[in-house]
Amino acid sequence: MRSFPAPPADQTAALLFRGYSWLPDRMRRAAGPVVRARLLGRTAVALRGPDAVRFFYDERHVHRHGALPEPVRATLFGEGAVHTLDGEAHRVRKAMFLGLLVPPARVADLVEETTAAWDEAVAGWRERPAVVLFDEVAKVLTAGVCRWAGIPVSSALLGATSQDLVAMVDGFATPGVRHWRARAARGRCETWLAALVADVRSGVITVPEGSAVAVVAAHRDADGSRLDAHTAAVELLNIIRPTVAVSWFVTFAAHALHRWPGTRERLQADDAAYSAAFVHEVRRFYPFAPFAGGRAAAELSWRGERIPAGALVLLDAYGQNHDAELWGDPYAFRPERFLARPVDRDELIPQGGGDPSDGHRCPGEAVTIALLEALTVRLARLGYDVPVQDLTIPLRRIPTRPRNGFRITSVRPLD
Repeated sequence: MRSFPAPPADQTAALLFRGYSWLPDRMRRAAGPVVRARLLGRTAVALRGPDAVRFFYDERHVHRHGALPEPVRATLFGEGAVHTLDGEAHRVRKAMFLGLLVPPARVADLVEETTAAWDEAVAGWRERPAVVLFDEVAKVLTAGVCRWAGIPVSSALLGATSQDLVAMVDGFATPGVRHWRARAARGRCETWLAALVADVRSGVITVPEGSAVAVVAAHRDADGSRLDAHTAAVELLNIIRPTVAVSWFVTFAAHALHRWPGTRERLQADDAAYSAAFVHEVRRFYPFAPFAGGRAAAELSWRGERIPAGALVLLDAYGQNHDAELWGDPYAFRPERFLARPVDRDELIPQGGGDPSDGHRCPGEAVTIALLEALTVRLARLGYDVPVQDLTIPLRRIPTRPRNGFRITSVRPLD
C-alpha cells in the first residue's frame, strides 16, 4: 500500500475558479485510482466509480458528522440536519424523511399538487410578453410542495418564499454576494418555520394530519426527545428546499428540448418509458452536484491507496456521470441509453449513491424523478418561443444553470 504526503498547496481557490471541471480534470491526470488534494486546509482524497460509491456510502468507512464545512451547513442543509448525523441517530431521523418522501401515494399527492400549481401558473404566463422559466418553475414548485406539506404561504408571499428557497441552493458553494444572500434566506425561513412548528404544537394552528409539518412537529429522535423548534424548521426546509431545487432540472429539460427538438415529439406521445429515459438523461448530462463529501471514519485503504483517518473523502459525482467507461459517449445527450438497459443505482448518482433506506442517498430522489417527468411532459406539450438569449451553462458556477434562466415568449396552447 502506497502512502503520499498531502500536497502543500490548498486547492480551494482552484475549485472555486474551475467549478465542475476541477475534480474530473484532476481525475483524468491522476496516476492512480484516487486524487489527493487539500481543501479548506484539510487533507482530501477523491474517488470515482460504482465500487467507490459502495465504499463511500458504507458507514464503516465514511461518516458525515464533522465533514460538512460550516458555509454549507449555514446555507444548504442547516445546523443539526439529518445530513450531519451518523449511525442510529441518522437512521431514526432518516426514517421520518423516508416515510414522507418515498411511499408512492405520498409522491403522487405531491405531483398532483405541483401539476395543479403548474396549470394555474401557465394560464397567467399566456398574458405576459415573456417569462423566465427558471423563476416561474421555482414558484410553481414552492406552491405545490408547501400545499402538500401543510405549510401556509399566501400568494403575496409566494415569490419571496421561492426566492429564499432558491437562494439557499444557489449560494452554498460560492463566496461573496450569493453566499450571504443564502445565509440571510436561511435565517428568514428557519425563523418562519420554527414559529409555525411552535404554533402547531401549541394548537394555535391546525394542519392536516399526516402532513409534513405534522410529522416533523411530532417526530422523536433516537433518544426519544422531540426536535427543538429550530431543528424541526431545519428538517422542514430539507423537505421543501430540495423540491424547489427541481427547478434546476426542469430548466435543463427546457434547454434539452430546445437543443434537441426531436425529443419533443416523443415526450408528447405519452410514452412513459421514453419520458423516464429523458429525465434520467437530463439528470446525468447536466451539471448539478459536483461531488459528495464525508470524513474517513478510520485509517482506510482504497485499491491500495491510503486514506488517513479524518480526511475528507470526496465522491466525484459529476465526473462519474460523464465517465466514458460507464456511458460510452458521455457528452452526447441520448435518452435512448436508458431504454437499452435499466438504471444501475450506483452508476447514475446526480443525487448521491447507495441505498436511501439506510444510507445518505437523497430520500427525495423519487420525488425529483416524478416531478421532473410530470413537468417535462407538460413543458413539451406547451407552445412558446425561445428568443435570442445567452443559453450557455457556465461550468465555473456551482450550481449552474442557463445564464438567462431560459426566457420564453408567446406562451400558448400547442397547436
